[in-house]
Amino acid sequence: MPGLIVVLTMFALCSIVLAGQLTGRAKVINTDTVEINRTRVRLWGIDAPDKSQMCRDINGNPYRCGLRAVRDLEGFIAEREVSCLSVLQDESGRTIATCSADGIDVGEWLVRNGLAFDQTQSSTGPYRAAQRAADRAGLGLWSGSFAVPSLYRECIRLGGRPASCSDDANAHP
Repeated sequence: MPGLIVVLTMFALCSIVLAGQLTGRAKVINTDTVEINRTRVRLWGIDAPDKSQMCRDINGNPYRCGLRAVRDLEGFIAEREVSCLSVLQDESGRTIATCSADGIDVGEWLVRNGLAFDQTQSSTGPYRAAQRAADRAGLGLWSGSFAVPSLYRECIRLGGRPASCSDDANAHP
């Protein structure tokens, strides 16, 4: 009988992991990555600037848009419990999920506040309406100029330096 209880308990724990739920206090690693219970989770559906990426504000002044977005996300999450659903792993072994804090989708919050983009860049993307609203309101990145984060990372991958890959005053999707 005790052996059966152990087996059933282990099965229940495995079911929770397979169900794809992760809940706890979150530490912000980057604009699109949080850590919960020692598990790094990349937020599904968004593309966000890296900490080293530079953008330009409404007056054309450069600023660390990635670092600002991280700080804003830290303020939003603060001491809230974060719950991640549909946890899965991509081909690189990264954990990816849709996460919420107090019932608010963190990815959508980032996009709606102009701190990240709908990753699909399609007219039917999950956060496309939030992105259009942020653009129309001139929030966050949309208040100035920027290089799309995926293009910034590609430039770095090809040997570019953060300052030259970040933003030029004419880059704005």
